[in-house]
Amino acid sequence: MTETLWTFQREVSQEKINNLADVLNIDKNLAKLLVMRGIESFEEARKFFRPQLDDLYNPFLMKNMDFATDRLKKAVENNEKILIFGDYDVDGTTATALLYLFLKEKSENVSFYIPDRYSEGYGVSMKGIDYAIENNINLIITVDCGIKANKQIEKAQNANIDCIVCDHHEPGFEIPPAIAVLDAKQKDCKYPYKELSGCGVAFKLLQGFCSKTNLDPNIYLFNLLDIVVVSIASDIVPITDENRTLAYYGLQLLNGSPSVGLKNLKKFTQIQDKELQINDIVFKIAPRINAAGRMDSGEKAVKLLISENDDEAEKICMEIEKFNNDRKNIEEIITQQAIEMINSDDKFMKASSTVVYSEEWSKGVVGIVASRLIESFYRPTIVFAKSGDKISGSARSIKGFNLYKAIEYCEDLLENFGGHFYAAGITIKEENLEKFKIRFEEYVKNNILEEQLNPSLSIDTEINFQDITPKFCRLLKQLAPFGPENMSPLFVSNNVKDNTFGKIIGKNNEHLKLQLMQNDNHNLCFDAIAFGYGEFFEKINKSQKFSVCYHIAENEFLNQISIQLLIKDIHFN
Repeated sequence: MTETLWTFQREVSQEKINNLADVLNIDKNLAKLLVMRGIESFEEARKFFRPQLDDLYNPFLMKNMDFATDRLKKAVENNEKILIFGDYDVDGTTATALLYLFLKEKSENVSFYIPDRYSEGYGVSMKGIDYAIENNINLIITVDCGIKANKQIEKAQNANIDCIVCDHHEPGFEIPPAIAVLDAKQKDCKYPYKELSGCGVAFKLLQGFCSKTNLDPNIYLFNLLDIVVVSIASDIVPITDENRTLAYYGLQLLNGSPSVGLKNLKKFTQIQDKELQINDIVFKIAPRINAAGRMDSGEKAVKLLISENDDEAEKICMEIEKFNNDRKNIEEIITQQAIEMINSDDKFMKASSTVVYSEEWSKGVVGIVASRLIESFYRPTIVFAKSGDKISGSARSIKGFNLYKAIEYCEDLLENFGGHFYAAGITIKEENLEKFKIRFEEYVKNNILEEQLNPSLSIDTEINFQDITPKFCRLLKQLAPFGPENMSPLFVSNNVKDNTFGKIIGKNNEHLKLQLMQNDNHNLCFDAIAFGYGEFFEKINKSQKFSVCYHIAENEFLNQISIQLLIKDIHFN
């Protein structure tokens, strides 16, 4: 196992730590965690620990919101035909469901369209515009897509169909000719928060609509936040600022009184009896919603999310569960084939990037395979599959490397692309693939730092086991919801060893279950679990001391809750 580099996060002022610890009457280790997250005063701490929906930004700070809400208000008042056009991933399907559930209470003429991943590809498709024209649609609202759909939106506008674009991806050089484009990443948009999910932008449109039409959002909108938090978690956007507030209340709803579709989906994940956190959405709920678009149609996911009766929802969940199992099997086969392809080619092994393609692969799982390949080879990765007469790929990056810029460098070779710093989608002609590989590798090699090509863990602070008190753990839980830019704190403790109760567990003896003590203090031990560290057992069993990097969590067994350390890495002294 390659040793992972441990780096400590930026140093913060001890004076600020001391002041905050005094003001909040908390442990200095906790105060340090807050200061590292930019919280330095009582008021900032209040907003962080007790976010309020009243603190959400005025939606009209977003460029074009006036135009968008006026046009939507007119469409609703005149009972015009409204088509919601969403992407087929979790963010797109949740955004579609959010708008549909809200608008169907105001209009009889609301429908939705999710493009087919295989025949239409990502984003607004010409086929989708043709569908709108054939069905006499008056207004299209795109969600989680559209910011680069200039030709498609021009075609719609020429057919007298107005378009509102709700997107959160990076804009291209030209903005689409829609009646209103809502995207906080537009250069001249003064909206104070730039990291909303696609569903988050759709939420802001509805918040603006409520304001424009004097509807109380507490009654008509905030009861849909369980859908919004699923998008925030699944799209891996930062859990900061406005996203934190939306996620905080969305989790309360998801754990208390979720929508019919999400309630039934929770049953299939075996997590309906526990309090869901962001990670549960990422690893249990999101893959199932995504599986519909990967293996069949994203329309199924929307139908689940807007379902109003348990029988219908359960039936769709059963279909989605089958899709998810099929997806896992296909993903495993393709990942193994890709690893063999890389290992058998010296050029691949020496490269700074990974770009692989097979016409046999399923387009629906290439994003997951790219993530799996990063786990094995840790470098910017793109996996391509056949897509009609072209090939399409999903790209994933590593910590600190701007993948979007690397792809943008090759723009003249591409048919289409879009995405973020860490993830992107690409469509390319097969004859341009080799040129693209060379150009992409050239950019990565010239712009990536050598230390970025080694996996690393960013540690919050070093603590001793005696610091892990019940009060410390209670306050630690209140830092949640955890996610990008507010990750669950990662701690290091030194001079640690197992108290001889450790054992290997797992089907293939791949995991460790330990009881750890520090500085030979047998009176203070913590249960710990280390997934994938079974090979370390012999050293640990010989009472060799080591340093451990871990999250602090709770473990529930036979209705008893205890503190458990989730080990992320071990360094032997």
